[in-house]
Amino acid sequence: MAEHKTGRRTVEGRIIKAQNEKTRVVAIEQLIPHRLYGRFIKRQVKFVAHDEDNRSGLGDRVLIQECRPMSRSKRWRLIEIIEKQDG
Repeated sequence: MAEHKTGRRTVEGRIIKAQNEKTRVVAIEQLIPHRLYGRFIKRQVKFVAHDEDNRSGLGDRVLIQECRPMSRSKRWRLIEIIEKQDG
């Protein structure tokens, strides 16, 4: 997670749901070491993001940024598409 000049968090993730208008569900995968054994555990967090122009699609790698609440669950907005999914 990085912060730009605005002080808001930005994260990179993959779109796992793109059915609704202007709404995307983005999954962020993290590798966290186990505190006792040291092995890495995959952890997935889902964020609901706002995509104003409906540019992104299922499977795209995107950059999202924290913003004001736009609805009951949307607290993030899409900044850019890093990689488009083929097909």
